[in-house]
Amino acid sequence: MLDWLSKSAAELGRGIGDGAIDPVALTQAFLGAIDSHDARDRIYSVVTHERALAEAEAAAERARAGLRLSLLDGVPISWKDLFDTAGVETEAGSKLLEGRVPGRDAEVLRNATALGLVCLGKTHMSELAFSGLGLNPMTATPPCINDPGAVPGGSSSGAAASVAFGLAAAGIGSDTGGSVRIPSAWNDLVGLKTTAGRVSCEGTVPLAAKFDTVGPLCRTVEDTALLLAVLEGRQPMDLRGTSLQGKRFALLQTSALDDVRETPMAAYVQTVNRLRDLGAELVPLEAPEVAEALALSAPLFTAEAYGTWRDVIEAAPEKMFDQILERFRAGAQFDGPTYVAAWHKLDALRARWHARVAGFDAVLLPTSPILPPNVARLMTDQDYYVTENLLALRNTRIGNLMGVSAMSLPTGVPSCGLMMLGAPMGEERLLRVAAAVEAALRAE
Repeated sequence: MLDWLSKSAAELGRGIGDGAIDPVALTQAFLGAIDSHDARDRIYSVVTHERALAEAEAAAERARAGLRLSLLDGVPISWKDLFDTAGVETEAGSKLLEGRVPGRDAEVLRNATALGLVCLGKTHMSELAFSGLGLNPMTATPPCINDPGAVPGGSSSGAAASVAFGLAAAGIGSDTGGSVRIPSAWNDLVGLKTTAGRVSCEGTVPLAAKFDTVGPLCRTVEDTALLLAVLEGRQPMDLRGTSLQGKRFALLQTSALDDVRETPMAAYVQTVNRLRDLGAELVPLEAPEVAEALALSAPLFTAEAYGTWRDVIEAAPEKMFDQILERFRAGAQFDGPTYVAAWHKLDALRARWHARVAGFDAVLLPTSPILPPNVARLMTDQDYYVTENLLALRNTRIGNLMGVSAMSLPTGVPSCGLMMLGAPMGEERLLRVAAAVEAALRAE
């Protein structure tokens, strides 16, 4: 049973379908692992034992009757603590929302339940999802699978830790500027940022609604495709027959390779060379609109985030970690005309980007320019905190600014991810290409 904890969600689902795995025993195994884990209270904010077991029992009945709702019917997963869960605290990692108990599940959770997935509980996260580091001294900072002294990446920090430490078959997170892809990269997982507006955010605590997206953190690309279908309440796509032959990738040069540290750069170079050796065409790409878009980050992200949370924050600012409070308040310096003008400019930059990359299967770049920073130093060195926080999200934010689908894949080097940028609403094509890349990297 212990090997169940390291299997992919798809493997577990197939085991249930074959009769080799009982959903109740599987859920009990995960709950037991959670309850006995030394970092349980740093990973899960709430463990929903009763709900999980009831859902597992229903899944077992369906399996016995040959009436399974999906391949993942009976598979236990975790949910970031910004997805509303009926009758269970949903506090978005913030003391500002302490005691908040919604009366209804978020739409994506309802979709997952309707397809038979088991809800293990809620995972810790950065305060109101506004940090890529995963450091949260106000509630909890989950561990990083590769370095016990480092942050795990955020803001879907507990989601990544729950999967990496074998405490969930997959995790559901959100990504506004990199919050699925950074913790996925730093914990050697596959993470998908969906196109804004594709997957429902109804019942999800917002950060910046125009950029907020929902996406899975998984062990494999197959799991990612299956979970995307679950979140949307539909049947999954077919990943069979994928290949690198004839694939054409752009290697983004503008901004994405600036200040990349030695280990992430070496992992990136090794990975793209492997893809070239296996028949992919790789083309260096300059895209000046990327640098122009990144310069708009402050008025676009921070103005919307502060506008969304200003009244709640200013009613009790002492309940926030000072670094997060300062980041939110930075949004106050931008007025309405500046914000609107920034969006007009970004729309034009997006059009230039889409025209430039239209002939490629994906755009490649390192997921993060840095490795996971040290927790103790982040707490004592303000300059280090600011530098690492901004660098952590620099590359991932490109995908959010350009309004595209994006994925991070493990490179085989600990805490180093390969990011693939696709087209808006192009998740199906991106997943098929990612499956071919994953197969190539795992064949090494």
